[in-house]
Amino acid sequence: MNEDPKARLRKQAYAARKTAHAAAGDAVARASRHLLSEIGEAAGRTVSGYMPIRTEIDPLPAMAALHEAGARVCVPVIAGKGKPLDFRAWTPGCALVEGPFGAMVPDTGDWLVPDLLIVPLVGFDAALNRLGYGGGFYDRTLARLRAAGPVRAIGFAYAAQELPDLPVEPTDQPLDAIVTERGVIRP
Repeated sequence: MNEDPKARLRKQAYAARKTAHAAAGDAVARASRHLLSEIGEAAGRTVSGYMPIRTEIDPLPAMAALHEAGARVCVPVIAGKGKPLDFRAWTPGCALVEGPFGAMVPDTGDWLVPDLLIVPLVGFDAALNRLGYGGGFYDRTLARLRAAGPVRAIGFAYAAQELPDLPVEPTDQPLDAIVTERGVIRP
């Protein structure tokens, strides 16, 4: 039986991400600077970051800077299989507990609705398509948020995670930009 094209691409992207993560050096600091520049004015914004797992590029330095600049920062919490994500307020040093898939989430805090999401990913292409983990959580979440009003989704990744054109399904939600240590990719 032939392997699913997305599964094959995930293996390729995981390997590239692992290599980039191991050799990151100052890549996270450079990517964080690009991310903060792309976000712009933080005061009054509600920004979702994420708690990095495995070899994901670490958004915590940027999240701390956004918090310091007056943004309300939150992180995704998985509500259940097949459901959109919920978002709980996060502050540097807040108490965390282990959530689904091993990601740490705030133990307590307000539930927020972000107007900007920093989105983790496995791979991406130049057309701003995102290859995630396969659960569809961000696609469902972005569809729900975008139906309610304007929201931006910025992918955050190592440049090595870029792939050729990704297969796109009708439910896939494109990103508005992708930030890597090399800069910002926009449409």
